[in-house]
Amino acid sequence: MKLLVTGATGKLGSKVVEVLLKSVPASQLAVSVRNPEKAEGLRSQGVEVRHGDFDRSETLDTAFAGIDRLLIISADGDNETRILQHTNAVEAAKRAGVKFIAYTSLANATESKNLMAPPHIATEAAIVKTGIPYSFLRNNWYLENEIGSIQGALAGAPWVTSAGEGKVGWALQQDYAEAAATVLVGEGHENTVYELSGPLLTQEELVNALGVVLSKEIPVQQVNDETYAEIMKGLGLPDFVIPIVVGIQESIRNGSLEVESNDFEKVLGRPVTPISEALTQIVNAISQTK
Repeated sequence: MKLLVTGATGKLGSKVVEVLLKSVPASQLAVSVRNPEKAEGLRSQGVEVRHGDFDRSETLDTAFAGIDRLLIISADGDNETRILQHTNAVEAAKRAGVKFIAYTSLANATESKNLMAPPHIATEAAIVKTGIPYSFLRNNWYLENEIGSIQGALAGAPWVTSAGEGKVGWALQQDYAEAAATVLVGEGHENTVYELSGPLLTQEELVNALGVVLSKEIPVQQVNDETYAEIMKGLGLPDFVIPIVVGIQESIRNGSLEVESNDFEKVLGRPVTPISEALTQIVNAISQTK
């Protein structure tokens, strides 16, 4: 059985490959990457490195050849670009005769009003249309997405948000990576949808947990979207990013990530890493990079 992971040099993809190498021989694993030179470390471990560019279908035909089980990790970029890229990947998987596709989707994707939902809605539909057995890994939200705010809190800044009382199922990328690896190699995951979510927390509840970890009180500054945009601009975020970060806050405020589920435990056979432990890991990682 030959497995392949796309985007294997990215933050999530590299963690998935790391987990897989603990349970399958390197010879069973291939990766598809846009820049193969960035995957030399994997090649040196015996992983087959293939060139696969989601913008160029012909490279995907070669990358997916002879693959039994495929993990498509969603690409970065604007919605329109991602829809096109993901469609290319799904169609290439069908042409290659792939027997199972796992895909990293978004919380409650088909019903979601989240700013980032359209590519996931389109990709899930494209995969179903192929008739290939699938598993949709509907990842809620990476705790690592909050690193900028955590760094700010470490430096004494308030936690700024316009997400109101919206709840999020934060979890570590490591937990999401382990779930993806488990589904890719495991049996009984055909035509499944997993809502992978940590315990639901508001911004205040997350910040309170962080305050306990840091042994300090962190003020939470609830603002409107316009003020949030101005503050983000003041922090040096590029103009094109501002509507995206504001849109994410709005999506959270409107409940798009408020999906209660124990699917993590179902897939992993253990509870998701507790939020205090997860925050401690991130704070330690930040202090080590200083």
